[in-house]
Amino acid sequence: MKLPDRLDAPLKRLSIALDQLEAAAERRSIADARRADLEEELAVMQDDRSRLAVELDAAAARARRLDDASLEVARRLGQTSAAIRAVLGDEDPIEAPGPVPDPDGAEA
Repeated sequence: MKLPDRLDAPLKRLSIALDQLEAAAERRSIADARRADLEEELAVMQDDRSRLAVELDAAAARARRLDDASLEVARRLGQTSAAIRAVLGDEDPIEAPGPVPDPDGAEA
């Protein structure tokens, strides 16, 4: 069955329009897939960021505890050193430094 000539042009335009619609739908499908990939990547990065923030907080807390422990050790060592000097009867060189003698005999 042959179509009338007057329908050829409209059918060609319809065919072109359908081809363009299919191409647009394919582009949209590809764009949606890319967007889904990007959203998944973003979710992974946000999870990593959250995990790293927790790890950083834990490391900072540990560093503070270590600093506190170091200060406490230094304080106790100072006390122990002072107690030992007191028992031995030594003068505390930090508290009472004397004048530095000059090799020529004059005080500095």
